[in-house]
Amino acid sequence: MDFREKLLNIVHENDSLVCVGLDIDKEKMPKFLLDSSKQPYLEFNKAIIESTKDSICAYKLNMAFYEVFGKEGFELLEKTIKQIPKEIIIILDGKRNDIGNTAKKYAESLFETYEADAVTVNPYLGIDGVKPFLEYKDKCSFILCRTSNPSAVDFQNLKTQGRPLYEIVAEKIKDWDKIGCCGAVVGATYPDELKTIRGILGEDMPLLIPGIGKQGGDVEKTVKYGTNSRHEMALINSSREIIFAGDKEDFAEISRDKAEFLRKEINKYR
Repeated sequence: MDFREKLLNIVHENDSLVCVGLDIDKEKMPKFLLDSSKQPYLEFNKAIIESTKDSICAYKLNMAFYEVFGKEGFELLEKTIKQIPKEIIIILDGKRNDIGNTAKKYAESLFETYEADAVTVNPYLGIDGVKPFLEYKDKCSFILCRTSNPSAVDFQNLKTQGRPLYEIVAEKIKDWDKIGCCGAVVGATYPDELKTIRGILGEDMPLLIPGIGKQGGDVEKTVKYGTNSRHEMALINSSREIIFAGDKEDFAEISRDKAEFLRKEINKYR
C-alpha cells in the first residue's frame, strides 16, 4: 500500500483530516506526571494516542522535541511510534536535507530505522538533496513550500522570474513527484498562498498544513483552499492546542475533546 492509499483509507475510516503533533515539552506537560511517573513523556504520549486515535488521520512527531533528550529521546521516539496504530499515518518532522550521500542516510534513518510513513524535507539544496527521500516511493516526502511562521516572507516571497519563490518551489515539487511521492508543507496562516499552491500542485498532491490553533490559521479557508475537489489530500495539523489542553488527571480526555472539536469544525466545510 502506498502513502496516498493509506492516507485515503484512514481519512475515510475516521472521517478526519486532523493531524496531531506529538511535540512533548517539559514546560507544558501535566506536572503530576513529571512528579509521579517513571516514564512521564511516554505515559503522556500513550494517553494522547489512545484518546485521540479515532478522531485523527495522522500523528506528526517533531524530532527536535525528542532529540533534545539525547539517547533517552531516541528511545522515547521509537517507543511512541510503536504505540501508534498501523493504519494511522506517522510523520517524522525533522525538515532534513543535505548533499546527496548525507541525505541518503537521513532518508534511511527516517524511513527504515524509524519506519515513518512520511517526513518533512527542506528543498534548499535542490533535487540531489531531495531525490534520496523520493526513492522510497511508497512513502511521502513533505517538502517545505510556504511555511507558517511570520518570517517566512524573508525568503519565500522573494521574486524570481517575476514570481514569488514559493510558487517556483511548488512547481519543482510537482515535477519531482514524477520521481517519487511528494507532498508540500503549506501554512494555514497564508490562505491566499495556500490557494495558489493547491492550484499549482493539482488534485493528488497531499498537503501538510500547520498553523491551525495557536498560530491562528482559519479553518474554513484552510479547508476551502487546501483540500482538493473531493475535500481530501490535506493533513491539517494542530499540536499544542490539542495535546496541552489539560494539565490534570483528565488531560487525555480534554485532548480528545479538542481533537474531536477540530475534526467536526473541519468537516463542516468539507
